[in-house]
Amino acid sequence: MEPMTISQVSKILGISTRMLRYYEKAGLIESRRKEGYAYRIYDENTVCRLRRILLLRKLRIPVRQIKIILQNPNAATAVEIFQKNINELDEEITALSTIREILSRFANELANATGLPLQSLLEKDDILLESIESLALVSINFKEDQTMEKLNQANISLSQPTDIRVIYLPPAAIAAAHYVGDEPENHVNTLLDGFVRENKLHKIKPDLRRYGFNHPNPVDETGYHGYEAWVTIPEDMEVPAPLIKKHFAGGLYAAHMIAFGNFNEWEQLFIWANQSEKYEFAGDMKDQEHMCGMLEEHLNYVNHVELENTEPEDFQLDLLLPLREKQP
Repeated sequence: MEPMTISQVSKILGISTRMLRYYEKAGLIESRRKEGYAYRIYDENTVCRLRRILLLRKLRIPVRQIKIILQNPNAATAVEIFQKNINELDEEITALSTIREILSRFANELANATGLPLQSLLEKDDILLESIESLALVSINFKEDQTMEKLNQANISLSQPTDIRVIYLPPAAIAAAHYVGDEPENHVNTLLDGFVRENKLHKIKPDLRRYGFNHPNPVDETGYHGYEAWVTIPEDMEVPAPLIKKHFAGGLYAAHMIAFGNFNEWEQLFIWANQSEKYEFAGDMKDQEHMCGMLEEHLNYVNHVELENTEPEDFQLDLLLPLREKQP
């Protein structure tokens, strides 16, 4: 198989170029340069390795564990990691089963208390509301004394630290860094981080925000891709070349926090927007050059900018999907 560009690999495997660059930064894969060629290329062994990585990710194996598996050909290492994840899944299944069991008991007791079949009860909002309000009067005969303890544990096990939020981003003046070529994120990060430190921007504007997006978002097989990053600045501040001063219009966005690298969770935002009764996607799917209006926000950037590596291993991003309210 002939070596492929990042765009070709992205298309064949169905993952974003941003994800590929993250896997390389995390040390899971390596690309190489071809003499006289402007972009990195991926050989057959790397593509096969990527297929294994994607399979493991579908099995919910974290990137840090995948790296250990790939670095240790000994099967015992993989077995140990798989067993650990199986144990965690067992705990999650137990938690869900506990909640299902308790919900079934509540449903049956409510139906018995009202003298109505469950389906009829669900169809009558007023009766359902009265039944829920009087729930404390309904006697639930749990089989085990530890049921409430199990429920509390299930709630802890299944609680998620983040969820999709609808937020308003205010208009702002921004300093923009843009680069097209190899490792574009590193280039724009170096430019913006240097600008922020030199001007002590994080001291004079502690509410600054840091955004980024693929620009252009590759749509062909040339390997041509880039990245643009913004940092908000005071309205009267001027910026030196090659940075460009722009104005961000702001607006309504769906926000979802991820650990760095989990860019596959963009899909969850789109699913949420498509299913929302109140909101709809306000970006432009034809505008692939500007990532359709979507943004990534570097969280806690004010503290990270003082670090040698402004993207530490545990840093988080907000994925931001432009929204508008549906018209009645």
